[in-house]
Amino acid sequence: MLYVIILSAAIDLVGEATPKAVVLLPDIIPAFTIKLVAPLFIHLIPYNVRLMATVALSFVGMLCISVVPSLFGRIFGIVLASFSSGVGEITFLQLSHYYHRKPSLGGFASGTGCAGLFGSFYYMVLTNLFKFQSWKVLLLSSFLPFGFLVTFYWILPPFQNHYVPLDTSESPVLAKSSWKHSFTTTIAKIKPLVIPYMVPLCLVYICEYTINQGISPTLLYPLDKVPRWLFLSYRDMYVVYGFQYQLGVFISRSSINFGVRIHNLYMLSALQFVNVVILLFQSLYDIPFTSIYVLMVVMFYEGLLGGFSYINTFMSVSEEVEEQNREFCMGSVTISDSLGIVIAGLISWLLEPGLCRYQVDHGRNWCLGG
Repeated sequence: MLYVIILSAAIDLVGEATPKAVVLLPDIIPAFTIKLVAPLFIHLIPYNVRLMATVALSFVGMLCISVVPSLFGRIFGIVLASFSSGVGEITFLQLSHYYHRKPSLGGFASGTGCAGLFGSFYYMVLTNLFKFQSWKVLLLSSFLPFGFLVTFYWILPPFQNHYVPLDTSESPVLAKSSWKHSFTTTIAKIKPLVIPYMVPLCLVYICEYTINQGISPTLLYPLDKVPRWLFLSYRDMYVVYGFQYQLGVFISRSSINFGVRIHNLYMLSALQFVNVVILLFQSLYDIPFTSIYVLMVVMFYEGLLGGFSYINTFMSVSEEVEEQNREFCMGSVTISDSLGIVIAGLISWLLEPGLCRYQVDHGRNWCLGG
C-alpha cells in the first residue's frame, strides 16, 4: 500500500509542473538495487529479521515523507520505503514456496493487487473528496506496516525456515573464493529465467509505468467537461487515473484464484505497448478519446494487462522450475518488474515535460494547472 500511496501522492509532493518521475525513481531504484543483489545473500538472513527490517524502514520512511518539509527529506523517506518494498516483495514471494502453490501465490497476488486498489482509493477519497491535507494522509499511512507483524506471527501458518548461516570461521581467502563461486553460481541460475519470464515482465512494466508517470499526468480535459464532484482541479485527474489502474491490477492479480491462466506472456507485453501508442496520441493530439470516462476505462484495462502479466509470470515459474530452485527463482524474477519501472522512470523524466510543452504550444495549458 505504501508504494502505491507514495505514487498517488507524487503530484502533491513535487507539484504539477515537476515530472512525477522525481518521485517514481527514488520509489523504485532502491527496491531494484535490493532485488538485484539479494540473490547473492538473501538466503543468509532469516525471514523474521527481514520482516523487522521491512517494518522499521517503512515506518521511518513514511514519517520522513509526511512531516519533513524539505524535498530532500521527503526523497530520503521515499528511499527508505523503497528499500522496505524490495525486501518485502522478495521475502513474501519466497515464502510462498513453503505452502501450496495456488492459494499462496494467489493470496500474495490478490494482496498486492488489493494494496494497490485500497492505497489509491484511500488517497483519492481522503484528498479529493474529504479534502484532507496530503501530509496528514501520509502520516496516517506510516502505521500500516505494523500489520506485517500481526500477519506473520499470528496468521501465517508455521513453516520450516531453513537458511544457510554465514561461516565466520573461514579465512579471508576462502571467504573471497566462496563469494566468487556464489556469484558465478547465482548468475548461472538466473540465465534460464531471462527470456521466458523476465523479459516479458520487464517490457510490460516499462510500458505501464511510462503510461502512469510519463503520459497520464498530461491526459487532461477542461474542467467544464468533467464531473466536478470528482474533479475539482487538474491534479485530481492524475489521482483518479491511478485508482482506475489499480482497480484493474487488483482484479487481474486475483484472477488466478478463479482458474484464469494466460501462458503467452509476450502477448501481454505487446498489448501493453499498444496502449502506450494510443495514449501518446491522446496526449499529443487530444484524440481518439473525447470523454474522460472512456479514458478511465482504458486506464483500467492497462491495469488488467499489468496484473495478468505479474501473476501469470510467477505462476509459470512455480509450475515450470524444479522444486529445489523454486524459492531462489521466485525472488530473482522480481528483478525484472523493478528494472522495467526504473527504465520507465528515466523515460518519463523527459517524456512528461516534453508532452506538456507540446500541449502548451498548441493552446492546452492544463498540464501547468491552468
